[in-house]
Amino acid sequence: MRKIYIFDTTLRDGEQSPGVNLNTREKLEIAYQLEKLGVDRIEAGFPAASPGDLASVNAVARAIKQSTVIGLSRSRVQDIDAVREALKGAADPCIHLFLATSPIHRKYKLKMEKEQVLETAQAAIRYARKYFSKVEFSCEDAGRTEIEFLCEMTEMAISEGVSVVNIPDTVGFLYPHEYGNIFKTLKEKVPNIEKIQLSAHCHDDLGMATANSLAAILGGADQIEGTVNGIGERAGNTAIEEVAMALETRSEFFGAKTSLALSEISRTSRLVSRLTGMVVPGNKAIVGANAFAHESGIHQDGMLKEKTTYEIMSPETIGLKESKLVLGKHSGRHAFREKLIDLGYTLDEERLNLAFAKFKELADKKKDVSDGDLLAIVEERLIDTPEFFSLETIYVSYGNEMIPSAKVRIVTVDGDVLEREAEGNGSVDALYNAIDKAVGEEVTLSDYSIKSVSHGKDAQGEVHVVLTQNEISVQGRGVSTDILEASARAYVDALNRLIESRG
Repeated sequence: MRKIYIFDTTLRDGEQSPGVNLNTREKLEIAYQLEKLGVDRIEAGFPAASPGDLASVNAVARAIKQSTVIGLSRSRVQDIDAVREALKGAADPCIHLFLATSPIHRKYKLKMEKEQVLETAQAAIRYARKYFSKVEFSCEDAGRTEIEFLCEMTEMAISEGVSVVNIPDTVGFLYPHEYGNIFKTLKEKVPNIEKIQLSAHCHDDLGMATANSLAAILGGADQIEGTVNGIGERAGNTAIEEVAMALETRSEFFGAKTSLALSEISRTSRLVSRLTGMVVPGNKAIVGANAFAHESGIHQDGMLKEKTTYEIMSPETIGLKESKLVLGKHSGRHAFREKLIDLGYTLDEERLNLAFAKFKELADKKKDVSDGDLLAIVEERLIDTPEFFSLETIYVSYGNEMIPSAKVRIVTVDGDVLEREAEGNGSVDALYNAIDKAVGEEVTLSDYSIKSVSHGKDAQGEVHVVLTQNEISVQGRGVSTDILEASARAYVDALNRLIESRG
């Protein structure tokens, strides 16, 4: 059974998704979980992009011990030097160089001829090899590059000592048989191709990133590059959980598997969704809320008789556990602790107490507390955001023939109590105006979204906001059965993150 290496670029390509901006602590949290998932290689960022990105890549490089940590670099000396600085202290560092090779990129972006592209890439690889034993080289927009030139570029990269050559379908242009044939051709025509690994990096512009990645494996690819939940530029990247489960479910067909800890897939998906604010669609393969749900009577009948009639994989495989344990306001700490362990969380006493208190508050408002409710509680309590401001109480006055107004009571980190009132165009607007008055910050609300984290009329609502101040953009999250309270908590959470970001 051939091993397929997993190169995760959630922290680099995934973070390039519009609206996503992870701070260093959040990147570390995701990196630790990726390591737990068993990802072979973690692309931590693009160090030359900004001092902040360089610092966050360095933090990941120093923290991760089991996975290779990678920094992205253009084929420029300055970029390579930035990666050198960012990967200091890494247990297993690797640099990822790239240069566009397609005719359209050569003509309009690089303004280079083929020979100049090859010479530029060769010089960059030689410089990088002075400092890195592991070098990956990507032919950007390889999917639209002449196959003869791809062979030439790959042969050059092998002769210069790279470890991996990546053949990306940068704009999601190709169909599976076309993409798979590129790998077959490289395997057949390029001398010494066995000295390196070939990697596939696909985008989902035409909805075929996963299909193309699997076709690449059939064509001889050794590594798949992608992101958790398939997030990324434009329509996103290959979803690594889809590739991993396709190989697991159809292992006899592909003759290949990853070494991922598949039971960590669900938890990793939830973490990335929570920290990026990118909601996973209910019908998303593998990790969507409905992926293992059955509503049709025919399907339900088949499931009751034999699960494999309608499930080609079990939810337990990806870390989901079906449970009949119902928690309510009469449940004790022991049942609560055991339920959290069943869901994959082992908390210390302090965090358990915080989560249990929140659970009791929710149980007084809801008849039944679902697994989704518990996950929302525990994941909210695990967020370690400094509380410069703490929301204590809110009062909202609203009627369809009156101007909405709100009053908030906020406690500062120094213990000062701030109470302010304000009006607005709606209840949420009035709340946010009152909070602005209380804390004295001028911010722009760039995004506001609501989703349900459980089912029923008494479901908990999760509010996600993005606040902008000057060049700083931060996210905030709040959860409550009352959507106005959730809105206020999300706003205050974002303000705390904003102050932390300013230093």
